[in-house]
Amino acid sequence: MAVYSKHPASAPPEAPIRETTGHLMMRAWCIFVLFMALSTTAWVNAFGTPATVVITIAGGVLSVVLWIVMRPHVQWRRLPWFVIAYVLWATLSLIWTAWLEATALTLLLLYITTIQALFIGTVLTWREFVRALASALKWVMALSLVFEVWVAVFVRVPLLPGFVPRVDPVDPIFYWSRGNLFGSGRIQGIMGNANLLGPVALLAIIVFSIRIAMGAPRRTLLAAWIALSGFLFFRASSATAYVAAVGVAVVLVTVLLMRRARRPGERTKYYIGYAIIGLGGVVALWLLRGEIFATLGRSSDLTGRETIWAAVLERAAEHPVIGWGFATPWVPWDPAFDGWIIDHHQTVMQAHNMWVDVYMQLGIIGLIIMGLVYLAAVWRSWFFAVDRPRWDLREDRPYSPITLLPTLTMGILLVQGLAESAPLLGWGWLLLVLFAYKIKQSPHVGVGPAEQSVAIERGELTKRVS
Repeated sequence: MAVYSKHPASAPPEAPIRETTGHLMMRAWCIFVLFMALSTTAWVNAFGTPATVVITIAGGVLSVVLWIVMRPHVQWRRLPWFVIAYVLWATLSLIWTAWLEATALTLLLLYITTIQALFIGTVLTWREFVRALASALKWVMALSLVFEVWVAVFVRVPLLPGFVPRVDPVDPIFYWSRGNLFGSGRIQGIMGNANLLGPVALLAIIVFSIRIAMGAPRRTLLAAWIALSGFLFFRASSATAYVAAVGVAVVLVTVLLMRRARRPGERTKYYIGYAIIGLGGVVALWLLRGEIFATLGRSSDLTGRETIWAAVLERAAEHPVIGWGFATPWVPWDPAFDGWIIDHHQTVMQAHNMWVDVYMQLGIIGLIIMGLVYLAAVWRSWFFAVDRPRWDLREDRPYSPITLLPTLTMGILLVQGLAESAPLLGWGWLLLVLFAYKIKQSPHVGVGPAEQSVAIERGELTKRVS
């Protein structure tokens, strides 16, 4: 006969460890910050520039307050020093800037975006960040589709910013949505710009694919999100995004080949092949740009970009060392930019090349610093992806799919930066700073104080760490 014992051998049952409500709210806030960075122009089109500026400033203040209250673990010696150097040099340009108001306003945007990147990289672990980024991208992709459906079905005419229908035709560049969802033209999503929608859709495909590789739940639903992102990527018909997709594919294949190396020096042949393909691709793209862009329905001068570059370089040559002063983006109402370069009857707000833009604003010194920012970020993200995680004698630990995200994102930003200045602000700058900071703080996914002192992740840790 069984006898009940008052001294069981096993531990008494207890409820599973769950995240605190405060941490869940903090992660929701991070999702909102990421969503706003990914869809900045949508806020401008919907609510106007003044309201967007107020929301952006308020968001930055809230993140600073949360950082002070939470006091998360930070290794202060391992900050992204080249990023800090760029921000300081941009701040110093207040001394000689030719457009003081524009510099002061855009510096505030630079500060807030940088702080938000550091905040998210500090309070979220790698796995939490990927989940938060995936959630923000879902909102962008879903709202872009719903927005285009609403315009095509209910408005039935192109829509101007401020939710103003436009019956009389104007230049399509002014439209928030052209109502092309059920037609053959390009769609622009909530951002109101196909060249912004395309790279974000490509990023969404990468993030959702990484989530599947991580073994996330509801993988069938994630596959549906990939299909939606692929549809928006295709319908955006952005030549820059198409080239970025090719670049991402080359980087991915090379990383996977690098991971197969077992002996010292075995990676050398892959590096040589990677360099040949990369340099050859750039040369071929430039020499055959007429045929390539004609196939994509674009002009050989990249839709007027060469004309813009010439005008910007001409101005940059007047102050080549320190530049004219920081202004990212160009403030269209400032006399220095208002009417300076006109495209489709609209004042241009960027140089459509981040390197040309930095050269004009901050001179050769700023260009060197930005080059070091990207060199350091690409270098660290590359070895974060190709090197097997190791911090002791064990050398057979599996790779984490998360380690692919930084280097693939760098691929998008570098290609996008050749035809757009978008990587200098918004989600481009935020992710650049975040990865440069996060890899230095947490070089191994799930290992170290910066990873384990934040919160319990889906029960992966067995105890709370204060």
